[in-house]
Amino acid sequence: MREGSEDAWGSSPQECAREVLDAIPLVMKGIRNQFRRHGADDLSVPEFRTLNFLSRHKNASLSEVAEHIGLMLPSMSTLVDGLVKLDFAVRQTSSDDRRRMTLNLTERGQKKLRSVREATQAYLSKEFSHLSGADRITIIKAMQVLKPVFAEREP
Repeated sequence: MREGSEDAWGSSPQECAREVLDAIPLVMKGIRNQFRRHGADDLSVPEFRTLNFLSRHKNASLSEVAEHIGLMLPSMSTLVDGLVKLDFAVRQTSSDDRRRMTLNLTERGQKKLRSVREATQAYLSKEFSHLSGADRITIIKAMQVLKPVFAEREP
């Protein structure tokens, strides 16, 4: 089937892209509002995303985190400085290369990430409780399809 053509269901890649672009900002707005309302006032969404990245990538470099978050190095460095001051992350000299700094979560950072994830999941669960079982299955299947499309590619 040609790119841009409709499949048997009548959906085109453009229609799919349009729906994702319309839905994802609304979901993120809800998550940001939830952060502000429920105890994550000391953590922004980019900081949360940074903690999440560090939990999955031990000994990450500032450049790796900046690329994932979408910030320039000076802005990422400032964000990480804040996480270090809050004792959520630690900078360490790489054991492989003394010129390279690595970033890792502290125990406090792991606890914060876990509590924010749990609160956010509870919020989303409450929002999804109003949907039918069939709609929830549709969302689950859609997310299962999207994950590998946008999964991080290891360097």
